[in-house]
Amino acid sequence: MDSPHGAAVTAGNLGLKGPRGWAFRGVDVEAGPGSLVAIEGPSGSGRTCLLLALTGRMRPTEGHAEVGGLRLPRKMAAVRRVCALGPVPGVSELDPAFTVAEHLRERALLQRRYGGSLRALLRPRAERTATAQERIDTALAAAGLDPATLPKAERTSVRDLERLEALRLSVALALIGGPRLLAVDDTDLKLSDSERAEAWELLRSVAAGGTTVLAVCSQAPEDALTLRTATAQGTDDDGSTKSTADDTENTAGTADGTTAGKGTADAFAETRRA
Repeated sequence: MDSPHGAAVTAGNLGLKGPRGWAFRGVDVEAGPGSLVAIEGPSGSGRTCLLLALTGRMRPTEGHAEVGGLRLPRKMAAVRRVCALGPVPGVSELDPAFTVAEHLRERALLQRRYGGSLRALLRPRAERTATAQERIDTALAAAGLDPATLPKAERTSVRDLERLEALRLSVALALIGGPRLLAVDDTDLKLSDSERAEAWELLRSVAAGGTTVLAVCSQAPEDALTLRTATAQGTDDDGSTKSTADDTENTAGTADGTTAGKGTADAFAETRRA
């Protein structure tokens, strides 16, 4: 692509401190547009906090970062407009009582109302409906989800979806707005080896299409630019318990397994979940 759609992501000495200590600290990363970036580590190592900070949802305490040329934390609102969240527990979860069709219609309506221009809102209703359906179809194709293959097609409730199907639906919903960066939490949670491979192939194809992908996981693929954390118990200055992320590094690989770049990040991660 002559003008990559995806947002470049850079960070230097980025850190976020909460009431119980550092969620993460000293994070350095440099990823170009259309990169597949994995935040790998155990649950409770600050992975989700870093994901939310880089998408403008949490304010960093120290350091700096840029997403698509927009500096954080100064331009948090602008960063939120170019980023979209896939599944993030407690933040952007699917409603289990909704059907696939209801989720898609709701997201398309919200995108038309809040993400479009005034000129688009003034177009004839038939034209607006056709545009919305085109967005939905494009997003579903990019996410590899064909509603016709579901038990009740588009009338299938989210509670009846398999884990991988729910992931594909969440990704499709995020892509309806045409974001420059897609963020996904718990990418490989409760997936079999074959399903995990499918999930990463999905995110790899989204990145290949030009959208930068930031994905939290317990085990990253070799071709991702990876932020890797390993936690160990420690004590904060005030005596509170914290986790220390030793041996944290960024490794950027290519599809053929060769190393494209390397950096380091020493992080301190608050244990938020067991």
